[in-house]
Amino acid sequence: MTGICPLFSGSKANSTVITDNKNSIVVDIGASFKSFLLALDNIGESVENIKAIAITHEHSDHIAGLKTFLKNINVPVIASKKTADFLTDNKIITPKNDVILADSSEIVIGDILINRFPTSHDCIGSSGYTVSFDGSNFAGICTDTGFLTKEAKEHLKCCKTVIIESNHDITMLKNGPYPPQLKMRILSDLGHLSNTACAEFLPTLLESGTTRFILGHLSQNNNTPMLAENASNSALSAAGAKENSDYILYAAKPNGNEVMPF
Repeated sequence: MTGICPLFSGSKANSTVITDNKNSIVVDIGASFKSFLLALDNIGESVENIKAIAITHEHSDHIAGLKTFLKNINVPVIASKKTADFLTDNKIITPKNDVILADSSEIVIGDILINRFPTSHDCIGSSGYTVSFDGSNFAGICTDTGFLTKEAKEHLKCCKTVIIESNHDITMLKNGPYPPQLKMRILSDLGHLSNTACAEFLPTLLESGTTRFILGHLSQNNNTPMLAENASNSALSAAGAKENSDYILYAAKPNGNEVMPF
């Protein structure tokens, strides 16, 4: 059974494992290496199955554990050239580590297919990914983006399962304690997807064949799981879909999530 699990998701740490129980791809490692190993063990996944780690971008909540990870597990790192350059320049990636530059070409590792697409965030070369173990069923990850790029939409519409950002409730953010400059950054095209922006795209994904939705990277200060889920369920209901019949949806917790099959 193939499955996907956000081991960590939110403002503090992000890491996702995609597996077929024999081979795994990890996307980001924003928690400590020790915490990552414990989270992996909690879902019954072996670190020996990891075939590569894909990095979305260089912000600390996505790479905090990467340097130690690579010291202990020498697997290829997948990243855009700009992200890879940053990681190399900051000595997180060393000459002994293999790097696979992700562009518009499909990456093949054994039977695993990996595609990168650009996202829109306030960093260089930020990325989302789709992964398949059989060439037909894909899972996609798209977080940390101010809006859904054309490429992101095209790639996600090919997925049966998606982790998609539902970062903030706009009203909570505007009325919350963040300074004005930070609020503007989050709301900008280089910030994060709101519950509303996420929800608006879900009916399109459902029509394209996506049936499993994981809402990811929820802000702990400007959102709640209930608000995120209600926004997405309302949009899907308005499109005539029924939860747990036509689709499955839940908001990822900061940690302790279960594996969702795809």
